[in-house]
Amino acid sequence: MLSTVFSGTVYGVDAYSVEIEVNAAPYGDPQTVIVGLPDVAVKESKDRVGTAIVNSGFQGHIGRTTINLAPADKKKEGPSFDLPIAIGMLVSSGEIQSEILDDFTIVGELALSGEVRRVRGILPIALTARESGRKGMIVPADNAEEAAVVEGLNVYPVRSLREAADLLSGLQDVAVFQMDLDHIYAESLNHQDDFSEVKGQEQAKRALEVAACGGHNVLMVGPPGTGKSMLAKRISSVLPGMTLDEALDTTKIHSIAGTLKAHAALVAARPFRAPHHTISDAGLLGGGTHPLPGEVSLAHRGVLFLDELPEFHRNVLEVLRQPLEDGAVTISRAAATVTFPCKFMLVAAMNPCPCGYYGDLKRDCRCSHRQIQNYRNKISGPLLDRIDIHVEVPTIEYQELSALGSGEPSEAIRGRVKQGRAVQRERFKKTGRIHSNAEMGAKEVQKHCELKGEAQDLLKMAISELNFSARAYTRILKVSRTIADMDDCDDIQANHISEAIQYRSLDRSIWT
Repeated sequence: MLSTVFSGTVYGVDAYSVEIEVNAAPYGDPQTVIVGLPDVAVKESKDRVGTAIVNSGFQGHIGRTTINLAPADKKKEGPSFDLPIAIGMLVSSGEIQSEILDDFTIVGELALSGEVRRVRGILPIALTARESGRKGMIVPADNAEEAAVVEGLNVYPVRSLREAADLLSGLQDVAVFQMDLDHIYAESLNHQDDFSEVKGQEQAKRALEVAACGGHNVLMVGPPGTGKSMLAKRISSVLPGMTLDEALDTTKIHSIAGTLKAHAALVAARPFRAPHHTISDAGLLGGGTHPLPGEVSLAHRGVLFLDELPEFHRNVLEVLRQPLEDGAVTISRAAATVTFPCKFMLVAAMNPCPCGYYGDLKRDCRCSHRQIQNYRNKISGPLLDRIDIHVEVPTIEYQELSALGSGEPSEAIRGRVKQGRAVQRERFKKTGRIHSNAEMGAKEVQKHCELKGEAQDLLKMAISELNFSARAYTRILKVSRTIADMDDCDDIQANHISEAIQYRSLDRSIWT
């Protein structure tokens, strides 16, 4: 008897439907054959499934069973086909009967006991199931929250093969799982770290506010212990909340990578990723035989923090250049070529020299000129040009550390950032692809960053005197556009240009 069960699998950040055909013949050798380009994990499922069927109280089929995974020309990976294969075998052998099988997409891994275990990539599969016209989806109970964020799709969580079989045969009712997205978004705004805890560093706070408003990349330079890491960890607290589309895109990446926690529904808070400086280029960009997202993609729509920037391997830093420009990374392997989105805000921190005290007024630098130059040369000029804002974070005086009271809270800063972002959303709403000033291309810069009079003269003088590159010129225009938006100005004024130049001139002074 032939049966058909619908499932799905992930390719890149998206998914496609998989039709599982199971034919249980009453003759032939008692073996199970899986065709349709299965990988090792899928081939091994026949042993897991057979044992799970018997341990769930079913008789199991004696005879030749052929399982086809269509489309047959695409590689099938992972254990997520266990549950649909088991259901197909039970239907084809006549142990259960279901008239609603075609209405469901079924995904799940099976334990030998028949327990259904969570799998990766549920969200993109759920989105594909809705697009395919499926009315419902049967998923592991630990994945129910993740699948339930897809509106218009009934999600049925199951904990065992027996429970899934009883649901499809009408012997047991399983309630549709519901999610409260408003509650998830409300919780995402509860940040443990707050800018009110940062003493002093008003210039650095202002630079980070500008960066958060326009989505600009930031480099903080200063001696050890001045609060660079503390400031970086609080940037997420002033960024505006994600829209549902942004949250879905981000959650898909974390679901595919397997970093989404059990019973987690949605990545509603902007990600903050801080990889160690020993990370490889594959760990940063993504990779593997079957490519998975790296740290740049896991930071999509959030913050990627690189502490002690010169300590990273130079080849690792250089591979950042293309993702910073394009907002996407393409990974090519023999098995597949996939593209992962990676529109993130880069925040980096570093010391001015190996010992950390070059230029400090209270401690002497112990580094030689050659050591300092070698240390700084680990960061190339092209990479520095792609970082919009460079800000100095000096040593904090005792008076600031011992001052009573607290600084401005993150909530107040986030309010100003949201106002600036609202101006940018209105400006770019017709493009459908640009969300902030940092994402502007050459065409948008020419249209929205036109300079007049004193502002034009000031930038012309700065380019001539400070020898900025063409890319740095564009970055100055973008940052000045953000500062003007924060001041609610339609035109970029000279004071906006002056502040933006200040954020570029710092690296020139310490690098020379």
